[in-house]
Amino acid sequence: MPLIAAYLYRHGRRVREIAIDERVDCPTDRSEFVWIGLADPCAADVELLQRLYGLHPLAVEDALKDGQLPKVDVYGDQLFVIGRTAHMEEGGLVYGQTAIFLGHSHIITVRQGSTRSHQPLREQLEASPDLLGQGADYVLHAVLDFIVDGHVPVVAEIEDEVTSMEQRTLDAFLGRAEIARIFTLRRELMRFGRILVPMEEVARKLARHDLPGVDAEARHYFSDVLDHVRRVETMTGGLREVLTSVFEFSNLIEQQRTGVITRQLAAWAAILAVPTAVAGIYGMNFDVMPELHARYGIPPCWRALALSASCSTPGSARLAGCSAKHCSGTGKCDEPRALYAATMRNA
Repeated sequence: MPLIAAYLYRHGRRVREIAIDERVDCPTDRSEFVWIGLADPCAADVELLQRLYGLHPLAVEDALKDGQLPKVDVYGDQLFVIGRTAHMEEGGLVYGQTAIFLGHSHIITVRQGSTRSHQPLREQLEASPDLLGQGADYVLHAVLDFIVDGHVPVVAEIEDEVTSMEQRTLDAFLGRAEIARIFTLRRELMRFGRILVPMEEVARKLARHDLPGVDAEARHYFSDVLDHVRRVETMTGGLREVLTSVFEFSNLIEQQRTGVITRQLAAWAAILAVPTAVAGIYGMNFDVMPELHARYGIPPCWRALALSASCSTPGSARLAGCSAKHCSGTGKCDEPRALYAATMRNA
């Protein structure tokens, strides 16, 4: 049986446990309500609650179908709300769904794919009977706030990985696997952003619109949920920008390293150009050539080759363009990383 908990509350205090097939008639003054929680239920369980509490068939269908976007629908005097949960699993984001049915004397939560139990939330609310006594709409706020607060550790975990990747960019060039991870994280954050946008709309409607089952005093609490969603959105957008910057700087550093190597090769080519030309000319098989049969022709030739190479070295060193203050002495130019580090410090 997927029933997690089902209790009757009166004036903010738990009265007794109820059965899933038990219909409880509560007074209309909002002093009593039923809170039922299901996790990964079968269709028969939800259809049973549909008959007992008059749930709309379309809402029941959406509650049983995973992958819905966050939304709030009005069916007569009842509200139907969907929120999306998220958690990290094997380096990727895995999403769950929480469907909430709200009436004047009942609130029913149906969780699918969510790893966070509502039991700690229920215990926290039961410890504050003054707040719980405000009605089922306050429980709706608490559940949505619980879902949004669960997004913060997910974003923080991704932020730690991005920060580590940013530091590795300063220490060494990113490999193929790390660049692939950058694109994977960007894709995950984009998908996460598509969940947060409708979630913000849900919180905005509950905070600003006159909806059945939601008291005017409860709207202030939903404004708090709206602020939390916006904070998570800001964090997500900032991480996407940092990932883009890391990739762009890595690409820039790689281009600069390629440029340094190209200049160094060009410098060596310039140094060896004249000696190669002289050696090539005198390597040809001709009988009539200047100094070909001279007894002392080799020493002047070697001196001419050495002199041409030494004259080409200063200009070729300038062609290589390596700044001495960023030369590590190991054959690697550290100027790109110094530029990146200075840029990140200024940022």
